[in-house]
Amino acid sequence: MSQLKSLFYPKPIVLNNGKEVKPPFRIGIIVIVIVGVLLYFSAKVTNFNLILLINGGEEFFRFLGRLFPPNLKYASTVMNPMIQTFAMSFLGTLFAGIFALPVAYLSASNMNQNRIARGIVRFVMSFFRTIPVLIIALIMTYIFGLGTFSGMIAIFLFTFSILTKMTYEQIELVDMGPFEASISTGASRFKAFIASVVPQISGLYLSSILYNLEMNIRSAAVLGYVGAGGIGTLMNENIGWRQYQNLSTILIILLISVILIEMLSRYIRKRLI
Repeated sequence: MSQLKSLFYPKPIVLNNGKEVKPPFRIGIIVIVIVGVLLYFSAKVTNFNLILLINGGEEFFRFLGRLFPPNLKYASTVMNPMIQTFAMSFLGTLFAGIFALPVAYLSASNMNQNRIARGIVRFVMSFFRTIPVLIIALIMTYIFGLGTFSGMIAIFLFTFSILTKMTYEQIELVDMGPFEASISTGASRFKAFIASVVPQISGLYLSSILYNLEMNIRSAAVLGYVGAGGIGTLMNENIGWRQYQNLSTILIILLISVILIEMLSRYIRKRLI
């Protein structure tokens, strides 16, 4: 028992002046034990099999071999769905950026003093964040029908909830001095928010919008699997018909598009912050 106790509570260190210093509690050992237990049960629940993983790795490389050489003639067919994918990502992210700021104001504890209203807004945003964007897109296809409009609405709702959370957390960390000074001059809380808080978070806010745009381009690529249009529809068709060389062309164009958007987004973010 004493040995077990010494693992968590090391012996005090005696200094030259005779004083004893108690080392901190070894919480790292508890963390290692908890991670080990979770690792064991996770592997058991998921039926983790190292042999199966190795064999699957061999099949993975065989699948990659089927992708080459890419059918570059198919590129002309890919361009229009790729434009649709970018358009619904851009429009959904833009609308989310417009509506997230006022809703973030209502969600921030230092701006909205009404706890009930603040709690309701946060609950609604949490609800949309917990639903995967693919599921939201599937629901939207039942409401608005198949096509890119449903995909755009799905991206808007999911990005809206994410941006709102990111923004109200930024608002709660701002310097409240300028805000209180604006209030003391007779300005309303919302006007004081626009004049003193928005300038403090504008760089991070625009950076968050650009980051979500990058993520939405990737998300939009698979929305076609539920009928939400875009390049995902072509991917689904070519996988279903085993047209792997066409699929590789789609993946190459998607990769190039994402890299270019990331480079542009990274450049703009550096200029903003």
